Amino acid sequence: MADKIYSDEDLRTFRTSPGWHLEEGQVRHEGTLEHVAKIAHERHARGERPGHIRQVETSIELEMLQLESLWRAMGLPV
Repeated sequence: MADKIYSDEDLRTFRTSPGWHLEEGQVRHEGTLEHVAKIAHERHARGERPGHIRQVETSIELEMLQLESLWRAMGLPV
């Protein structure tokens, strides 16, 4: 578990910030938080694990409830 837990408001603020990674196994994507969250959502919709989202400067992990809240804020179905 990461040391820093961001609030839902923090995550909404970071949506367009670059420097985020999505990792699951050998698959890795980089971009804005919104970009990698959309890829995580697509994976989840296909029944796959969404993966781990980390910020380059500060490694964080999003709990599933936080990720679902972010998807809702982005207007994506949960």
